[in-house]
Amino acid sequence: MRTAKADAELKQRDTSKRIGALSSLWPFIRPYRILALGALLALMLTAGVSLTLPLAVRRVIDNFNAHDSALLNLYFTAAIGIAGLLAVGTGLRYALVTRLGERVVADIRKAVFARVITMSPTFYERVMTGEIISRITTDTTLILSVIGSSVSIALRNFLIFLGGLVLMLFTSAKLAGLVLLIVPLVIVPILTLGRRLRVLSRINQDRIADSSGNASEALLSLQTIQAFSQEGATRQRFDTVTEASFDAARKRITVRALMTVIVIFLVFTGVVGVLWIGALDVRNGTMSAGALVQFVIYSIMVAGSVAALSEIWGELQRAAGATERLIDLLQAEDQVRDPALPKALPTHVSGAIHFDGVCFSYPSRPEVAALDQITLDIKPGETVALVGPSGAGKTSIIQLVQRFYDPSQGQISLDGVPLSDMARHEFRQAMALVPQDPVIFAASARENIRFGRMDASDAEVEQAACAAAAHEFITALPDGYDSYVGERGVMLSGGQKQRIAIARAILRDAPVLLLDEATSALDAESERAVQSAVEDMAKTRTTLIIAHRLATVKKADRIIVMDQGRIVAQGTHDTLVAEGGLYARLARLQFTDGEAA
Repeated sequence: MRTAKADAELKQRDTSKRIGALSSLWPFIRPYRILALGALLALMLTAGVSLTLPLAVRRVIDNFNAHDSALLNLYFTAAIGIAGLLAVGTGLRYALVTRLGERVVADIRKAVFARVITMSPTFYERVMTGEIISRITTDTTLILSVIGSSVSIALRNFLIFLGGLVLMLFTSAKLAGLVLLIVPLVIVPILTLGRRLRVLSRINQDRIADSSGNASEALLSLQTIQAFSQEGATRQRFDTVTEASFDAARKRITVRALMTVIVIFLVFTGVVGVLWIGALDVRNGTMSAGALVQFVIYSIMVAGSVAALSEIWGELQRAAGATERLIDLLQAEDQVRDPALPKALPTHVSGAIHFDGVCFSYPSRPEVAALDQITLDIKPGETVALVGPSGAGKTSIIQLVQRFYDPSQGQISLDGVPLSDMARHEFRQAMALVPQDPVIFAASARENIRFGRMDASDAEVEQAACAAAAHEFITALPDGYDSYVGERGVMLSGGQKQRIAIARAILRDAPVLLLDEATSALDAESERAVQSAVEDMAKTRTTLIIAHRLATVKKADRIIVMDQGRIVAQGTHDTLVAEGGLYARLARLQFTDGEAA
């Protein structure tokens, strides 16, 4: 739920910006400026042709009773030609503008996704995934509507408005002067209500994002919700945020409708009054009937343009809000950044990892130390196990090794090079991770394993699956390795997911192997098979293991015992049991069911 403070910040941000936010789209339009120029020329052509039609109509009316029918035929032929030119120009404008809109929005979506996919977990502690998805989909759809339609229609109506006013002056300066008196009455409500409309549009889009975020979170946690019979409460929360979205939309619609009513009434009332005077001039013989009809058509065109602009103004306001939100994502500062001139990863990574006085707190809990003065030297090829109670800081070690976060104090290095001096995607090439909660993509079993190394052959994929004790169950699937495993691997058991994740890490064949409870979901037989594979891998690479089951780490070269973010003991299994500290107590609880305690 959004807090009152966040709402106040949102309101402040909205009141400080204008529709000029749309100018932020220019960098995305610039590469296609020739296409945009073509669309602009087509737009100017259609506007100019539209303004020519009333001239032809005037000639037809004023020469309707002419003795020479050839002149009348010429005017009608010219009118048909103008209509044909208008049709072609309109079609060309639509094709160019729509293509431009689709191209620009596709580029925006790619740019936003490219940005958020590189953001560190710190960013996602403050922003819901569903909200980002809403920005990439809903907000870009609004921008597509503006670039592909609203902007061109607005420009066309603006040109018709200006051209119509000029031609009205030439037709009858007296009547045009009366029309100009109406313009200030129309502009005032557009500016006043338009400002309010922009604020409401931004709030409406944020409420839609809240709704999307809530739905995304609920659907990703569906089994847990159903297991605890919380469907009703979850539905109620979704209903609440959705109703808030509707309420914001209702306010926006009301303001926009009010603005439309006021503008259209003022415009057409003024036009009718002016035409009334014009009709009297025709009756008195000071103006021809054709001139009056010409003026009437221009008046209708100008009035229609103003009415269209008032509606499009609302669309532009919504798009300005959407643009602000997308630009916020593109300009979001990540607390974890690569250096401007990153150092190169050593050609042959040995896997030496060093923690030097590292302190760390998660950004969402700055007052709680996840790691406190950690100094640790892991030698190349060494298998080190991290054990301790939940919350001791074990997973934080793994996350800092991959530089998902930066320590608040101290330094971490790989082969003597500080992680902060290297590009993240470079040194992560030297690491393979098996997380506690394995991530399975909505693809085939083969593609899930190949994610570890995209250029691996089918034979290498199957070899890695065999080493992870996954080959047997994969071949038993309906299509074997090509079987679709469902979103988040819903068609697989927990143990099967873990074995695919382990096969992925084996296939990566990286110098540093990170195992976070990698065998926690396996049965005893599979665990023995996988443990054997892990031990074979560990012989040739640096391995960092997190495990609650001490039986899986007894053979580690060194066991690091952690508690409350600190290292409290380290050594081999036998040495730590003999010392009788925290590790010995955990060992008694696990190996003797606590009988000796």
